[in-house]
Amino acid sequence: MLAEPFQFASAVQQARHSGGLAAPRLFSLRRHGNQETLCPADSEDIRDTRNGDPEAYRRLIERHQSAVGKLLWRFTRDRNDHEELVQQVFVEVYMSLDNYAGKAPFEHWLARIATRVGYRFWNRHKRTRTVAVPDEQWNQLVQTQNDSMDSSEAAELVHRLLAQLPPRDRLILTLRYLEQCDIAQTAYRLGWTQTRVRVQAHRAIQKLKKIVADNHIELEL
Repeated sequence: MLAEPFQFASAVQQARHSGGLAAPRLFSLRRHGNQETLCPADSEDIRDTRNGDPEAYRRLIERHQSAVGKLLWRFTRDRNDHEELVQQVFVEVYMSLDNYAGKAPFEHWLARIATRVGYRFWNRHKRTRTVAVPDEQWNQLVQTQNDSMDSSEAAELVHRLLAQLPPRDRLILTLRYLEQCDIAQTAYRLGWTQTRVRVQAHRAIQKLKKIVADNHIELEL
């Protein structure tokens, strides 16, 4: 048993900016009063892409691929799978761009599509790609204080812990803890009600606590 409880939130804090991918500037919004608007570059490139300019869409990809890549690293640690998922997101964005009405910031709409792509990936592979926590890593966790883990160790541990959950539970905790989405943002990403987000998050946390308790580790959230 740990001298102190394993603090999941502490490990998550170390893991957020780890994983071998640079932390990007996630938003290209400009604020005017209390309103968020598209940056001029995005607005122009979206318009020109809709008018058939391939260079405009290339600029959109270059501007946002770092943020999309960082988000999808939450869904797979396999480089080949990761690259395919990023490409799939931008294919879906291109095919759906005419449906973007500008009611939400472009980055939020893009993240919603990326989240959907990552979730489908988990569902396709949930029976064949369970990311187990090896016994030696459980033992290391029992013997290691949280503040002695570096960010890469924390990232891998959090990834493996969440991978023990069903895809839906894993998704809700990934958004709430790793992506730091609030209830409203999470609901938008998933197309759920805020009540459903709260209920699902509570259930997912209880399942995660049971997993670590079964391995004789005390979890503090």
